[in-house]
Amino acid sequence: MTDTPRRRDAGRTRAALLKAAAELFAERGFAQATIRDIGERAGVDSAMIARYFGGKAQLYVAVLHEEQGAEDPPDLLDTDRLRELVGRAVRQGPGPLYHAALHPHDDPQADEYSRTELHRRIVTPLAGRLRADAVDRPQARAELLTAAVVGVLIGRSSGALPALTALDADTLTSLLTQVLSSME
Repeated sequence: MTDTPRRRDAGRTRAALLKAAAELFAERGFAQATIRDIGERAGVDSAMIARYFGGKAQLYVAVLHEEQGAEDPPDLLDTDRLRELVGRAVRQGPGPLYHAALHPHDDPQADEYSRTELHRRIVTPLAGRLRADAVDRPQARAELLTAAVVGVLIGRSSGALPALTALDADTLTSLLTQVLSSME
């Protein structure tokens, strides 16, 4: 009796790797998420990362592309946008872009891409809104507001701030909306 080779399902393997990588990058950050752990969580040989993505940095970039969607997002002062970001961070922990705001990644390509995406997806839309509203120093204010949100979400997930950690997504969004509007 001959063993028939198992057929690969490239789409399923790729999706499993993206999902596992997104989870591990959010939990541990880029540097601490290993290729081996991503493969194990995905239930596939970690060598498939090189086959489908080229390497860990390229997988990270693919995770960010998956997160971003097709359209440029609204700014942080949009309540629905803030609710979405807070809800995702409460459910899954802060994603790789938030970690990029705190410290550089070891891989220069991943670091450059994550910083570019942080600006494209969060800082730039907010600076545009503030500029349109004729707010003084819109770029600096947009970066300050971004840093405040990133700090809150990472502080919440770390458990270092127990009252913050205890807040549900809706309450946290409401409080953040109040703080952000006072900082405009």
